[in-house]
Amino acid sequence: MIEFPLDSSCPRYWDWLLFPKTLSSVDINRVLMKEDTATLRPYLNAVRATLQAALCLENFSSQVVERHNKPEVEVRSSKELLLQPVVISRNDKEKVLIEGSINSVRVSIAVKQADEIEKILCHKFMRFMMMRAENFFILRRKPVEGYDISFLITNFHTEQMYKHKLVDFVIHFMEEIDKEISEMKLSVNARARIVAEEFLKNDALV
Repeated sequence: MIEFPLDSSCPRYWDWLLFPKTLSSVDINRVLMKEDTATLRPYLNAVRATLQAALCLENFSSQVVERHNKPEVEVRSSKELLLQPVVISRNDKEKVLIEGSINSVRVSIAVKQADEIEKILCHKFMRFMMMRAENFFILRRKPVEGYDISFLITNFHTEQMYKHKLVDFVIHFMEEIDKEISEMKLSVNARARIVAEEFLKNDALV
């Protein structure tokens, strides 16, 4: 059985990543996925249940401006129309903020970023998505402060789309984002290793 150090603070962690002759990238992914699934599933179940409850939305016109219909969770003009925000946290780095109102819900996600490489990859990936927010319909162009990405679901979305499919989309995104960043990180490390080997070869020839 392969023992893989999952904590990036462990000195052996980087040895495993930099020397894949002892452990292939496929084996690394399997070990990581097996370890994460045990703690990820209850976290996702809690987010799913909270979202299903929060998405009981209805069409509601503004109480301040006549003939206006704006997402109350964004406008925040009437406190009586806002629900208590809920934070679901897996750890200090992974959490979800769900802000509800009578006609809209805002979901903000903080993605796990264990080191500087993951921070850079996460920032670039989220920026790539938010620049194409119009293709995702419910994606905000700017996340809530303290979070990496935010979704805005209004009553018009729930009228035009299946509610359970919207929930599935958010949950699927949360499941896949960690895998995507992990795969990109492995790819970056592999390219860095090849570059280092070529550099050392050229240096040895000199």
